[in-house]
Amino acid sequence: MAIQLGPLGQVAVSVDNVDTAEAFYAGTLALRKLFRFGDLLFVDCGAVPLLIEKASSEPFVPSSSIPYFRVPDIPVAMAELAGRGVEFTGRPHCVAPMEDHDLWMVFLRDPAGNPLALMQEAPKGWHPATEDCE
Repeated sequence: MAIQLGPLGQVAVSVDNVDTAEAFYAGTLALRKLFRFGDLLFVDCGAVPLLIEKASSEPFVPSSSIPYFRVPDIPVAMAELAGRGVEFTGRPHCVAPMEDHDLWMVFLRDPAGNPLALMQEAPKGWHPATEDCE
């Protein structure tokens, strides 16, 4: 019998300091804290919870997985998060011009250096006043 994998149950990100991560994810990013048990913090990301855990190895190396958060409007989300102290690593850019929409992204890092991204599936022709999607 072939196994069929189900939907993702959770995604994990390792950090060097769970207290700092909790302040960032639950405070700055305003993700709803589900619960914390010691060095395990769970925040609500819609259908898939994000597990933030203290790294078990020294020296700490940021995670290689990237959580991508859907937003309806990248410039609006960026402005709000910048007002909360979030710094972005670049400008919004089109990563995939699709037939019926364009996929835009912008990246940031959490306090531990883990990469995160905001993504927007935008109507054709939309752009954040800086570039077109080609």
